[in-house]
Amino acid sequence: MSNASEHSQFIASSEVRAADEVHRKRLLKVIASYDSVVVNQKASQFRDWQEARTLAGEIKRYVLDNLPELLEQFEQNALKNGIRVLWARDVADAHRQIEQIIAQHQVKKVVKSKSMTSEELELNEFLEHRHIETLESDLGELIVQLAGEKPYHIVTPAMHKSKEEISEIFQKTLGCEPTNDAEELTDIARRHLRDVYITADLGISGANFLLADEGAILILENEGNARLSTACPKVHLSIAGIEKLLPSVKDLELFLPLLSTSGTGQQMTAYNSIIRGPKTGAEVDGPEVMYLMLLDNGRSNIYGKDEVRDALSCIRCGACLNACPVYKTVGGHTYNTPYSGPIGAVITPHLKGMRDWGHLAFASSLCGACTDVCPVKIPLAHMLLTNRQEANETAPSWFWQSALKGWALTMRSRVVVDLGGRMARFGHSILSAVAPKLARKLPKPAARSFSSWWRQNGE
Repeated sequence: MSNASEHSQFIASSEVRAADEVHRKRLLKVIASYDSVVVNQKASQFRDWQEARTLAGEIKRYVLDNLPELLEQFEQNALKNGIRVLWARDVADAHRQIEQIIAQHQVKKVVKSKSMTSEELELNEFLEHRHIETLESDLGELIVQLAGEKPYHIVTPAMHKSKEEISEIFQKTLGCEPTNDAEELTDIARRHLRDVYITADLGISGANFLLADEGAILILENEGNARLSTACPKVHLSIAGIEKLLPSVKDLELFLPLLSTSGTGQQMTAYNSIIRGPKTGAEVDGPEVMYLMLLDNGRSNIYGKDEVRDALSCIRCGACLNACPVYKTVGGHTYNTPYSGPIGAVITPHLKGMRDWGHLAFASSLCGACTDVCPVKIPLAHMLLTNRQEANETAPSWFWQSALKGWALTMRSRVVVDLGGRMARFGHSILSAVAPKLARKLPKPAARSFSSWWRQNGE
């Protein structure tokens, strides 16, 4: 098991969220709508969805098999394009290098497009602590930022908020008039951000894919905010995990519709931008300087473990979250980590430490739905079992280790098992007399064991 504080917090938050009927109905409604459009899109967009998954999985496995070489190829081509490539070992190293960029370019205001790696680095908190004004430009990210919260979902950060709640947030933070009209709420956000794009000193983005043969990054979005965030400020910083590579721009023929279908149920996202570097002398628009930070932060740890290495194939579509019965019950904030749901339960313990985060491996019914919907065929359910084994092996609790050993010894002996059954029945009868309310909460032991019944009735 894991650190008591994180584990206890997860249990406490789960109990609250699972008992919140309004919250569960809201999530189920949103995800049910997502499910219906995804099913239809898979059928219309792909002649053979399973074949597409297989091919995509093979490409991403090729990336992992050749990751060092592809990273070198990408870096060489990116440098040719005028991109300043940075390598960050961990959060502290990333913060140090970002601080140098801030100082060098005298950054006072930052505009950000949606980026899970920036959440991983707790970048907003880092910048605000240094009195750098930081504004999210993605609508969902903006909503949770103004609410003082973290993203609820990898793809849809504010999926837990109703229009009424968003209106209240905008009234309190932006001073607007109340409205429950979705278009009006979107217009309010646009007006709030309009001047930010042209007054920001630094634009920060993530990257959905890194194209090794082009030395370029790809950003997918539906609002146009990422294009403005990366093109308007004089300096652009993109932060991406080292696993985000694709070998060739030709692979986008498969991965663009694959990610759009699994992520949002769209045929294609509205804006698909390939960014090859800062503007050249002949170009009017674009940043004067572009940095690309390649982030490790525990990914090498995953890469070195054969049992979970394929988790680095993830394209962050969020499909496994939408399929997971645990996520749909307890919600995203319960996980207390940027990557929630099944993929988060697999990678977080290896990114942040198994002792403190191993409990996430047990936040699963092991139904296998996550594995079935993954567009790159990551065996998530199997990896959760692997994490459970490692979590138990690294458990800091002597009581837990002793309990497991006692359980193993007990289950090896039929005599001991039957004796335990008799003791359980006796204990339950005593408890029923002394504390009947507590006894009713516990399962009543069977009147006799199966082995006893079999000896009498079996053939």
